[in-house]
Amino acid sequence: MKLPIYQIDAFANRRFEGNPAAVVPLQAWLSTEVMQSIAQENNLSETVFFVPQDRGYEIRWFTPNQEVKLCGHATLAAAFVLFNVLDYRDDVIEFDSLSGRLTVSKAGDLLTLDFPAQVPEPCELPDALQQALGGQVRACFGNEDYLVVFENEADVAALNPDYSLLQQLQLRGVIVTAPSSNYDFVSRFFAPKYGIPEDPVTGSAFTQLAPYWAERLQKNNLSAKQISPRGGQVMCELVHDRVLISGRGVQYLEGSIEI
Repeated sequence: MKLPIYQIDAFANRRFEGNPAAVVPLQAWLSTEVMQSIAQENNLSETVFFVPQDRGYEIRWFTPNQEVKLCGHATLAAAFVLFNVLDYRDDVIEFDSLSGRLTVSKAGDLLTLDFPAQVPEPCELPDALQQALGGQVRACFGNEDYLVVFENEADVAALNPDYSLLQQLQLRGVIVTAPSSNYDFVSRFFAPKYGIPEDPVTGSAFTQLAPYWAERLQKNNLSAKQISPRGGQVMCELVHDRVLISGRGVQYLEGSIEI
């Protein structure tokens, strides 16, 4: 069986930046085991699959070693393929997912994800997390991931975490963040237990980052940069219990796979 595959650089203004995701459109679901094998073979932080249904699409995301409940950059990549390759005609796409109904809207080349907010709650800093990160941690929060706040951008940029210690943590991954002179804030994201030592740009992380920074800065419209080696710019807005996450995509690859 041949299947189409696309690779999209998400949250990118040009190729070779942002976060690459593999996109595999389907007409009917493959087995979970086959989709996991495809994601492992692709060896990107996420491979996304979607299937048409009566209203929009159903969507699923896989890292190289397991399925996840929510992924921002791969959702943006899937929407990019629908809008720009598969000739989807409306300005809004609806996806049903393990995290509920998600939408992606299009305005020119800007795509906006409408995701549920995940308000981070203050928590104790686990010893393994302190040891893994080092540095002066200002505060620690938790929800789907740990959210660790540092004093300034230089502290976040200088981090060289111990991934073996991060793999021992209870939650999915670790978001680190700090204020920035050029943006409202910067961030990085680590999820080695999901096969992703450092993720280039993590859309789902902004469902926690936006509520935190909106409260701290007393503003709902925020500009950010994830300062991974590839890097990517993200605009986000907190709207009640939702976070709007905006960015662009660039196509890198189109082909087919055989299973």
